[in-house]
Formats: sequence, C-alpha cells, structure tokens
Amino acid sequence: MTEDNKGNILIVDDTPENLQVLSATLSDRGYKVRGVIKGTMAIRAAKSAPPDLILLDIKMPDLSGYEVCQQLKADPQTKEIPVIFISALDEVLDKVKAFEIGGVDYITKPFQVEEVLARVEHQLTIKRLQKQLLTQNEQLQQEIVDRRKAEAAAAAASKAKSQFVANMSHELRTPLNAILGFTQVLLRDRHLSSEQVENLRIISRSGEHLLDLINDVLDFSKIEAGIIGLYETSFDLYRLLDTLEEMFQIKCEQKNLILNFLVSPDVPQFVKTDEKKLRVCLTNLLGNAIKFTSYGSVTLRVQAVLGDRSPARQDPPITNDQLIFEVEDTGCGIARAELDSLFDAFVQAEAGKKAVEGTGLGLTITRSYVELMGGKITVSSVFGQGTIFKFNIQAQPAKPAEIITEPLQRVIGLQPNQINYRILVVDDTKENRLLMVKLLEPIGFEVKEAENGEQALELWEKWQPHLIWLDTRMPVMDGIEASKQIRLRQSDKRAEDTATFSPSPPLPVAASSSPSQTIIIALTASAFEERRGEILAAGCDDFVRKPFPEQLIFAKMAEYLGVRYVYEDLPQSTLAYSRKRYYASEKPVKLLLQQLAQMPQTWLAQLYQAANEVDEELVAQLIEQIPESYTPLAKALSDLLDDFRLDIIVRLTHSIIK
Repeated sequence: MTEDNKGNILIVDDTPENLQVLSATLSDRGYKVRGVIKGTMAIRAAKSAPPDLILLDIKMPDLSGYEVCQQLKADPQTKEIPVIFISALDEVLDKVKAFEIGGVDYITKPFQVEEVLARVEHQLTIKRLQKQLLTQNEQLQQEIVDRRKAEAAAAAASKAKSQFVANMSHELRTPLNAILGFTQVLLRDRHLSSEQVENLRIISRSGEHLLDLINDVLDFSKIEAGIIGLYETSFDLYRLLDTLEEMFQIKCEQKNLILNFLVSPDVPQFVKTDEKKLRVCLTNLLGNAIKFTSYGSVTLRVQAVLGDRSPARQDPPITNDQLIFEVEDTGCGIARAELDSLFDAFVQAEAGKKAVEGTGLGLTITRSYVELMGGKITVSSVFGQGTIFKFNIQAQPAKPAEIITEPLQRVIGLQPNQINYRILVVDDTKENRLLMVKLLEPIGFEVKEAENGEQALELWEKWQPHLIWLDTRMPVMDGIEASKQIRLRQSDKRAEDTATFSPSPPLPVAASSSPSQTIIIALTASAFEERRGEILAAGCDDFVRKPFPEQLIFAKMAEYLGVRYVYEDLPQSTLAYSRKRYYASEKPVKLLLQQLAQMPQTWLAQLYQAANEVDEELVAQLIEQIPESYTPLAKALSDLLDDFRLDIIVRLTHSIIK
C-alpha cells in the first residue's frame, strides 16, 4: 500500500455484474483491484501476488467460497490475508461457518456499496495497525537484545574492574605490609636515637598515607557496587575528636597554621552512629583544609541539634538528634565554576591538581558516607579567602557503660610455665616471612618458614606446628589448596586413630606439646569480603588482612592457642592513628557463648547461614530480633558485624549448633 494505492483487493465472484460494480467502486476510492470468477483462479492469484484483502463469494461452480477460504488458510503463504465473505446466504449458520473457517467479516447480498467500502476500509485499517504493531514489537525485541548485550558487556566490564582492583590491592598491600611491619619491629628497639625514631615514624606515616589512598579506591568501588552499609556503634565522641586534633596538630605546626577544635557544650560525649565513617569524613575534610591552606587557620566546629527531652521521650532512645560538623579554612578557596562538580568522582579543583596528590575520591566518599548516616553536606567558598564544608548526621546519645575501651599495651614476652609454641609462617614473599619471624621469635615463639603450599605440607607433617600463618596467593600451591590438604590429612589421620586405638580425651591445645588440630589463619592482601567465605570453607580458622598491626597478630594467637603474654603499657601518643582507624580491636568473643547458647536453635541456624554467606544485611536484621534482656549479646554481635568479623560469628554459632 502506498499513498497512491490504498490497498490491493482481490474480488472472487462468479457473477460478472457484481465484479464490475465492486471493481469500479473500489478503484474510484483508490484501491487496486483484481477480479476472478472461479475459486481455483482465486487461489492461484492469491499465491502469485498476495493481496491485502479478499472479497469472496460463497456459491461458485468449481469450489465454494468456504473451500477456497480453507485452502488459503491452510497455506502459510496466504493464511494471513483477511477474507470478507460476500454472499446471498443470510442464514445464521452460514455466517457462523464463515467465521469458523477464518473469515473476518460477512456481507449479505444484495449489498450497499457504502457498506462494502466501510467494511473494507475497516479491515485494511486493522491490518495496517497490526503491521505497525508487529514492526514495533520487532524493534522492541531488538532493543531488548541490544540492551541485554549492553548489560552483559557492562557486567563483564564491572567484573574485570573488580578483578583489577582486587589484584592491584594485593600487589600494593603486599609490599606495604613489609614497610609498615618492619617499621613496627624497628620501633621496638630501645637503643634508637630520637632522630632515628622520628625517621621511622615518617616512614610509617608515609606508608599509612599510601594505605589511605588504597582504601579510598576500594571504598569507592564498594560505593559503586552498592555494598557499603551503615554500622552504628556507641563510642566516645570527645576521644575521637581528641585523636583527630592530636594527629592534625603536627601537620598544622609544620605549616605554621592555627588548628581550632570548637565543641559546643550541648554536644554529648557518648554517641551512637557509624564511628568509622564519621572518622573518614572528618579526616578527609580536615586533611583537605590543611593541604590547601598556606597561612591562617583551620577550624572544626561541632554542634548538636537535640530532640525532645521531655520525660515521655527519655525511653526509648531519642532518634531525631543530629550532630553538625563544620570545617572552615583560610586557604585558597574554590572557584564558583568548580563547586558544582566538586563532589564528583576523580574530579579535583584547580588547587588539587596543582597539589599533585590524592585520588580525587575523598569528597565523593565523604558525601556518600554523610548521606548514608542520614545527613547532607554543603560547601561555600570565596576564591582566595577560604572554604567552609558543613555536614550533619543522625546520631543518638549513648550511655558510658556501652563504651568498651581497650588498654594500650605492647607484647614484650611470654608468661612462664607455657609450652614451646611452634609457629609456621608460609609466604612466597621473603620480606613478609622475615617480618613475621622478627615479630614472633623475640617474644619467645619457635618459628619456621615455608615459601609455598607444598613446603608447608611437608613441614606440617614433620614438625606439627600449633599454628600456621598462611598466605593465600602463592606459586606451586596456594594457601587455599594447602589448607584443604592439611584438613584432609588430619581427617584421615583421626579416622585411622579411631579405628586402631581407644582414644582418651584430648588435651587442650595450650597444654599439649602435640596439637590435636593445627590452627590455620590465612594472611590475605585482598580487601574484598567475598573472599572470606572461600577462605573459611577451605578449612582456615580465621584470616587477617595485610598490612596488619602487630597487636592483631598477638591477639589472634591468644584467642586460638590460649597464649599468655607479658605486656608493657604504652602512652596513647605512641600508637599510630591509622591502626586505630582501620583495624578493630579484638573482642572477648568467648564471653558470648553463654548467651548465644540460650537463643532459639532456628535463630542460631539463620545467623550462622547469613554470616557464612556474608549477608551483612540479614545478620543485622537477625541481631535486631534479640530481646532487650540480651542487650549485651546484641551489642557484642553488632560490634563484630561493624568490625567485619562475620568469621567469628560463624565460628561461635557453628560451635553451639554442632
């Protein structure tokens, strides 16, 4: 059909007069018409040049209209052509049969020309709409195919990016582990001069700055993937602010800047929110302010907007309290044209580009964290005079009893009357093995080394270590496979002993010189949570990320082996800040067993399954179901979740279920 041709119509009627009338009428209306007087001729004509519509008489000498229609509908080439019957038969049964065999309409003779034209135009309009619908459907299907291809390509790109980030994380964290680790070892030397100590601290701070940059990139990847959650804990806000002030005071003194921390009297000392994310936000903003300020001052103001304090609102806790933070500097300022894109990823203002440092992700991460904590961040700036960043977050007041503080101590030896602990260190990087040896041997542990999984298996068979620090990525045999092999051989050995001997009750590991089961703790440079399940499933009891603080290494050995240490107390200022920021202190998890054992078995099974599958959202929901009478249990589990210690939750729940 074209503009000059409204449609091609085939008329089948054994009466020439009817053909002439219909043909002339339809031709005058712009249709192209063909006419035949026999059914066989109609079938051949429809096949040779399929029309847009057929007007078909029923009573004809060779084939009836019914038979013609049946043959047309049986042929794939002609079955879609609409057929309008036109006949002198006016019985209801005749009309019903016409529709049953595929007719779309029925006109009774003698016909009115206007009626025929109206019915023809109606059917051709339907056909045109159907054709348009079919075309649109084909286009839609093609769009769906194209979209699926695009989604598959995007998923592949995202997977490739995640793999790249994971690999880069490993490659960067491995040497950084040696840098920060040996700095900790060297700082133990009491014969160092003050200048040497300061040089080591400069190395440590530089390494920690590099770790900050790596964590920025990883945090941004998690934000993009939508896997960043809110982990609220109760903490001492004043202590957090004191720590930040102490850290940034040194930087300000180096640039002759005045650092002011102004805290309003109505700001509560103990609050409940996501401490780690708040720390990151303040660190990013204060760090930027100092970086881009050459003279003058940097000021942090903290205010509180408290909710209703009427007696009726005292319990349950208030939920509409807000903390407001404002970081003001007298630096170079930001041009108005740059303000709109300031929080975009990898975007830096002109001053940031000149500084040639940073990732361009700090403000992006800060905004995401602020919004996650229920607030909003704004910026105002006068170019050449200074900048003010202001944000608010939701925070609830907390009770001092909810705050857990850890004493600041350093391990310097082993208490007397303990067994000779055998520790195997497995790592393909010589520097990392040497670090662990220098960290553990001076304390009193007996240490041996292996550079791959095969050597680890041989030493395990001959030496039977109490604990293995096992790197996960190594040549020849990686740590995952080595852990599986050790657990398999232990299982086979236990089966043989059971079949041969009548076993006596095993001695506790800490009291036995031959451990019944070697503790395996994986050392991984991966920063992604999804590796946790793979590592634990391979038979490892726990895992620690590189770079690690020495306190964490000793805490793990105390937890699993029952090691007792001799400590020396440290002043707070000697502990590197980044360790407190990125590594959570270990909780006395054994105290949780008694209350956990009193929880319903179905709830315990759900908690175990959720933690084992690293479903942090479901774990949080299950913790919320804990009755108020078990508040210490809920608090402890929440702290473990906040510290990304789902592995401890898995171990505790599994031991109770088992």
